[in-house]
Amino acid sequence: MARTSPAPNQPEPPIEKRLWKVATLSGMASYLDAALIVSIGVNLAIYRDAYDMGVWMAGAISAIVTICIAVGSLVGGRLADVFGRRRLYNLDILCYAVGAIIITLAPDDITLLVGVLLAGLAAGADLPTSLAVVSDAAPDHARGRLIAFTQVMWMLGIIVVVFAGFALSDTGMLGARLITAHLAVAALLTWHLRSRLELATGPDPERDRVPAEKPAEQQGVALKNVWTRAALVPMLATFAFYVTWGLGANTMGQFTTYLLVTVSGASQSVATGINLACLPIGLLLTLAFVRIADGPRRDKMFYVATVVQIAAFAIGTLTLGAIVGFLVFYVLYQLSYPFAGEANYKVWSQLTLPADTRGTTQGITYAVSRGVFAGVAFVTPALLDRSPSLLLWVITGCMALSAVAGVYIVRVLVPRASPGVTAPADVRVAQT
Repeated sequence: MARTSPAPNQPEPPIEKRLWKVATLSGMASYLDAALIVSIGVNLAIYRDAYDMGVWMAGAISAIVTICIAVGSLVGGRLADVFGRRRLYNLDILCYAVGAIIITLAPDDITLLVGVLLAGLAAGADLPTSLAVVSDAAPDHARGRLIAFTQVMWMLGIIVVVFAGFALSDTGMLGARLITAHLAVAALLTWHLRSRLELATGPDPERDRVPAEKPAEQQGVALKNVWTRAALVPMLATFAFYVTWGLGANTMGQFTTYLLVTVSGASQSVATGINLACLPIGLLLTLAFVRIADGPRRDKMFYVATVVQIAAFAIGTLTLGAIVGFLVFYVLYQLSYPFAGEANYKVWSQLTLPADTRGTTQGITYAVSRGVFAGVAFVTPALLDRSPSLLLWVITGCMALSAVAGVYIVRVLVPRASPGVTAPADVRVAQT
């Protein structure tokens, strides 16, 4: 849990291949989470026509994905801490595969809804569990890079589905089934490889020792230990960062095309092209973040990127309606969010949250944040219709608040963390 960045003049120690394997298999939780959300959005119009859906059913399916991921995160993270992360690690991904198969083969909208419910709950449960597994397995000097790599997988989930949707756009229901079938195959393959992953149980006495001065009642996975100062302060701080940053990011993720078409007057093809062109930028810069995630440049880049991010949204607000201004805003946003966004939240959470309740606490922050995002997304079209400028100024303010929370985490919580405050973890990579 410590911040163990090497000295600026020393190279970061290399990471063993077996740990990258753990990070990749755990990062599939992020891949499948993003891919599920995007695939529902890409295929929704096809589902509506094929199943003769009403507008309320179409809206329910869109909303239920986010809600189920939130509920799954809340429950799954807690179950992983109580019953063992290894059990949930394998069960979550198998349930997701079953849900994806149901979505792929659904003959009607009710069956589709059942598949979305199951896959969404499983995806949510796997997010905090898989991050905790990576953190438990990682040595201190590599934890940031391994956790940050899961964000690369998240970006890949978006890119693969968006490009698949673009390539299969003229194939109707066949294309929709192929997209979700790839999710089922990916989940089954991940389940198979996870079940073969050599993980050993038991604490590492050198790294996960509990200090003698820590009261016995504050050790272990009892729910009351979530409300101790050691857990509550970093949980609230990382939540404050993630929810304020995520309000802007989620709005842009869902409504960029809508904004370009309805406010800036761009055509649908131009709006879609801008989105597609910027996705590789985000992926490459997220890979760059992975390289610096365990070093001092991680926090230095955060200071720069968070200022650029705030400036980007301010420019977007001040030039509202002008497509050139929107392009400037969007490029600046794409350049900044990999260094001041969800990847930071993932790394900071694993560095500062106590190991014994890490699944529970991050599950809570994921769940509540996703619930807020769903609620805001529900009213965003109405807000855009009433006053796009007001909405964007609110988002700019949220980005400023996320910067404040991030600075507090960087300057206070991360330096305070040390190996001596972690608790025994229940999953560790076997030394082979």
